[in-house]
Amino acid sequence: MGMTFAQKILARKAGLDSVAVGQIVEVEPDFCLSHDNTAAISKTFKKIGVEWVKYPERFVIVLDHTVPASTEKYALGHKEIREFVAAQGILNFYDAGVGICHQVLPEKGFALPGKLILGSDSHTTTYGAFGAFSAGIGRSEMAVLYATGKIWLKTPASFKIVASGRLQAPVTSKDLILKIIGEIGADGALYRSIEFSGEAIEEMSLASRMVLSNMAVEMGAKNGYIAPDEKTLSFLEGRAAADYTPVYPDLDAEYEKILEFDASSLTPQVAKPHTVDNVVPATEVEGTRIDQALLGTCTNGRLEDLRLAAKILKGKLIAKNVRMLVLPASQEVLLQALAEGLIETFVQAGAMVLNPGCGPCLGAHQGVLAPGEVCLSTANRNFKGRMGSRDAEIYLASPSTVAASAITGTITDPRNAFERGEA
Repeated sequence: MGMTFAQKILARKAGLDSVAVGQIVEVEPDFCLSHDNTAAISKTFKKIGVEWVKYPERFVIVLDHTVPASTEKYALGHKEIREFVAAQGILNFYDAGVGICHQVLPEKGFALPGKLILGSDSHTTTYGAFGAFSAGIGRSEMAVLYATGKIWLKTPASFKIVASGRLQAPVTSKDLILKIIGEIGADGALYRSIEFSGEAIEEMSLASRMVLSNMAVEMGAKNGYIAPDEKTLSFLEGRAAADYTPVYPDLDAEYEKILEFDASSLTPQVAKPHTVDNVVPATEVEGTRIDQALLGTCTNGRLEDLRLAAKILKGKLIAKNVRMLVLPASQEVLLQALAEGLIETFVQAGAMVLNPGCGPCLGAHQGVLAPGEVCLSTANRNFKGRMGSRDAEIYLASPSTVAASAITGTITDPRNAFERGEA
């Protein structure tokens, strides 16, 4: 019997011919990610009693969660991180303003096929879209990696998700992953490696694939892999930070489950409060009042997302009762959006354009919700209290649904705008 992607890459990293599901192996990650939480990790690292980071060239640190610093506490944390990376010789450091870590790593060429990437952030699964085994770990585990460069990992069982057909605009990969999570459940793929495949996946851009891998963790997955193809290799040309060798599952690999979805018949989806798997067709919640519309984050803040929303918003005005926040995922995305006139479209429509970063997504600053308020967001989580008040409500949807709803002031099926020729 052949091996799945997860088995093959962990076997290779452990120097073994093969590994079984459930087998624990000692591995050395190719790259390790941390962000604003590096301040806490560095304190734990110092308690270990090791003076120097073992492999400083393997670590990538991005300040993105609360940028610019909104309080003295956050500012101090950023200052400590800057001092730590300078003292330890960590050169792969991206200060406030460069962008969200899960966009920055691909842009800077660290998200590579066949690499093992671990990060002290749950959405590290994003890099599976490039054919990496990428997974989130805890802060204490990251501190140990600083000290030793090694970690134990258990080989996960794998699910194969086959998406047939093609998505019909304005339906996007966000609608597809919401549908999948709604079917599987928030813990239905706990510590599983997900392999996304099928015609719908092959037709997607890399940006759309990143949405799937990013949100794989929302069904409990350890990894969300998509096989590298010419689109992947073309994106990485002249950008890759290291040599790489793609890893593909064997044709006779054994999967715990094989799940099939028809992308061609999919309609816009919405995740209702307060769990990501509380998913229904947008038509079931159409007319729900919203106070805030959020476009962006590490899930849907890329250029294609901004283009789609701007197409719907062009020449329109955001409803008077709605605050719309636009959050480009990186400086690179922001500059291109400026060049294409997308930012002008958002501002003319009445939106507030924020600096690249995590901002309102985690509720630490920017766009915090008040009790009783409702937000429709392209982010990846809608837990109670995620964006501020525990008495607020967050609905999750695609960029097209968020843009269409910002105009009407209520959750709106974006197909209506397309059918009227507005996009």
